[in-house]
Amino acid sequence: MTDNKTEQPAIDTQKPEKAPQSLRENWRTPANYVTLARIFLVPVFVVVLLVPWTKWVFIPDATDPTLNLLDFYKPWIAATIFALISLTDGLDGHLARSRNEVTVLGKLLDPLADKILVTAALLALIELRALPSWVVLVIIAREFIVSGVRMVAASEGYVIAASWWGKWKTGVTIVAIILFIVKNSELIAEQGRAFFWSFYLFSWAVMIVALVLTLVSMFDYLKKASFLFVQNAEEKDQEN
Repeated sequence: MTDNKTEQPAIDTQKPEKAPQSLRENWRTPANYVTLARIFLVPVFVVVLLVPWTKWVFIPDATDPTLNLLDFYKPWIAATIFALISLTDGLDGHLARSRNEVTVLGKLLDPLADKILVTAALLALIELRALPSWVVLVIIAREFIVSGVRMVAASEGYVIAASWWGKWKTGVTIVAIILFIVKNSELIAEQGRAFFWSFYLFSWAVMIVALVLTLVSMFDYLKKASFLFVQNAEEKDQEN
């Protein structure tokens, strides 16, 4: 005997299905506003770092009134803005979890905001000739590869959680970027030749660690996702 309550009506393929509640939820949450602010502040950081705005705003140096004090601190202002934007990464996640307001939009925008910020900073460093392009290529290529595998996993109904390798990679990369923003600044140069080269080598050491973690986290993610490709290969063999 069939229970009529369990019977489901056929879906009219000519009409779009009603979106699940999770996709139609209210995205106006404090966490999402923080994430959006992080994205919108990226151009501000790029402008402060690259645009010669100190030509329009002049604050005389106390020791030499003909010098603009802002030229001295411009890289440090940009580095501070970058650091503050980076710190909001943990804030939006904390707000979403503590207020039980985890949204689909937040899950999309949070990792996207991180990638936009880091990519913008790396490209700006290339523009300033402070960082060789091959370093940026390695980091960005890793993001494309991992994002592609994540999309394949999602299409198959799997969610591959990020490991601590990836979190360490993000943190060390942010520190390395901050160091590269200020390593050629006048404030560092004025501390003496020995200090300048020590800071220069330290900056590169941190960047190399970031590159190593970039590759390790990528291979770790690919290892976790390897079952997807094995499964697809087995399905193709069975079809043949």
